[in-house]
Amino acid sequence: MDTMTDSKPASRIPLYVDIEYRKSYSRQSTQGVLKNISITGAFLEINESLNPRDKLMVVFQVSGRKRKIAARVIWAGTSGIGIKFEPTNNRDVQIVDDLMYFVSVSRDGRKDVLDTIFKKIS
Repeated sequence: MDTMTDSKPASRIPLYVDIEYRKSYSRQSTQGVLKNISITGAFLEINESLNPRDKLMVVFQVSGRKRKIAARVIWAGTSGIGIKFEPTNNRDVQIVDDLMYFVSVSRDGRKDVLDTIFKKIS
């Protein structure tokens, strides 16, 4: 089963990550904020108007690696867009998975610290 092409959206992980993107036909990059992500797509908060079916190149930077991934706008709202990743190889999938893992691990680490603090207080 190919998780990147299934029609049902995958579970999302909330995050707040500045990201660079550009329209496929544009030379100029723009900044946006990833607000949630899954292996199949993401919600991107932007300050411009895009339309469903617009194609984008989204730049991911994880652990010193930088990768451009093709994406397509699925829906557009007043605060941002829903995008679906259109990976061309396994490295595209891997960097999205690595970003999701990094966000999950850093949250778990903060949770452990708070649990320790609350145990000491009680």
